[in-house]
Amino acid sequence: QVQLVESGGGLVQAGGSLRLSCTASGSIFTTNVMGWYRQAPGNQRELVATITSSESTNYADFVKGRFTISRGSAKNTVYLQMNSLRPEDTAVYYCNVRGLVTALTKYDSWGQGTQVTVSS
Repeated sequence: QVQLVESGGGLVQAGGSLRLSCTASGSIFTTNVMGWYRQAPGNQRELVATITSSESTNYADFVKGRFTISRGSAKNTVYLQMNSLRPEDTAVYYCNVRGLVTALTKYDSWGQGTQVTVSS
């Protein structure tokens, strides 16, 4: 079982910055793709950004140039640096990690979510 613990959410004014962190623990063989998703009230969960084990990144168009995803040196932590925040970025942000617990067994784990609120 793989557990994810997120931190770093909060309340910030428009134009401000926040940094989210997510650390994976448990029976981890590999962490292949780590990412952040978000869900605003009344909306579906949507992709924000992902990063692979080879450091390839993918961003949603609405965060390009403002958010940066990165992995820690231990490779079981993922960060989301959010700059130039807008009120429409307000949502619960979820960490997602996919990989292997053994050579043949996959996992797909979600964090509990962290609230990000951007005031105008």
